This record gives sequence, structure tokens and C-alpha cells, in this order.
Amino acid sequence: MVKKGLLITFEGIDGSGKTTQIELLERELASRIPGVRMVREPGGTQTGERIRDLLADRTLNILPPAELLLFFASRAQLIGELIEPELRKGGVLLCDRFHDATIAYQSYGRGLSLDTIRMLEQAFVLPLRPDITFLLDCSYEVAKKRMSARGARARIEMMDRRFFERVRDGYHAIARREPERVVVVDAAGSIGAVHTHISNLFFRRMAGVVHARPERRR
Repeated sequence: MVKKGLLITFEGIDGSGKTTQIELLERELASRIPGVRMVREPGGTQTGERIRDLLADRTLNILPPAELLLFFASRAQLIGELIEPELRKGGVLLCDRFHDATIAYQSYGRGLSLDTIRMLEQAFVLPLRPDITFLLDCSYEVAKKRMSARGARARIEMMDRRFFERVRDGYHAIARREPERVVVVDAAGSIGAVHTHISNLFFRRMAGVVHARPERRR
């Protein structure tokens, strides 16, 4: 795929505030950058949204391997139907979760084989990678308080402290491995302060990404 646009992803444990922050950034960018679009994962397409509803259903006992494959099914649909066409047109996509979430949640959190996840990534995701990833980082205590304030919880939000701490460890491992892509943001502050920080980081990093891209041969 000849990629002209930018893929910006937001990651973090449930309750980190990533959805609030991606919505705020999308509103800010809408009047400044043409072609900005926000999507979520799982979801983003009609097929993906149905899979999202299935994954969120607290009445279902979805086994970890089945859960993993459902996430990849939604991602494959999103990439083929929406992400790749938008990037070819030069759009800027803000994505609420992407492949990093699968590594953090399904491998570090659920204990599934990272080799298996890498194999699926090779088959259905690569060579597509985010240009910038904002990792909203906060403690389990902060995240739990925010999740409690939301009321009814999805199936994954009912996991215990140890699970979310493993997921957070997974995100930190990704950030250490790819510091040029993953920007760790302290998400424990106020909504406004975190947004201002992300906005400033976004414009600095976006300029760097665009400048670093080699020109295509004519």
C-alpha cells in the first residue's frame, strides 16, 4: 500500500481516558486539518461494530483464543474497508485502540502466545503500522475510579487488578521497544491539562513524521 495519510492511535488500559482524549483531539483538528476522521477498534465498520457488541456482552463466556480471533476479524475488516482507503487518499485517521491493544490485553493480560499474535499480525496487519501512538498511562486506582463513575461495565472491564496491571506492563514494554512511535502520556491529570499536552505533542510529532518520510520517486 502506498501510504499518503497518517494513522494516529490512542492506547491505554480501560479507564485511562483515551476515548475522551481522542474525541477532544478530533474536535480540535477538524477545523485545522482536512480529512481528519476518528474510528474505534474493535468497531469502525458495520461488521466490526457487531463484533464489538459480542465482545462486550457480559453474559457470554468467550474463551481467550476465540476473543483473540474476534479482535483480528474486526481489525482486518477495518483495515480493508476503511483505514487503507483513507490513508491512500491522504487522510488523517485517529484510531481508538489498534494492534498494540491485542499485545497488551491478549498476550500480557490473558497469557496467550505472543508468537501466535505476531503471526496473525504478519498475516492481517503488516506492513501497516501507526505513525504515532499516544499511550495514556495511569495507575489501576485512577482507572478503577473512572470506570466506576461510568456505571455499567463491559465484559473486559470486570477483570481484576492483577489483570490490568499485567496489561499496563505490556503497554510499557511496547513503549520501551518502540520509543520513536509510542509517546507515553501521564493520564492522571485533569482532562484539560492532558488534552493540551497531547495536542502539543501531536503537532510536534506529526511535523517530525511528515519531515522524515522519503519523497516518492516520480
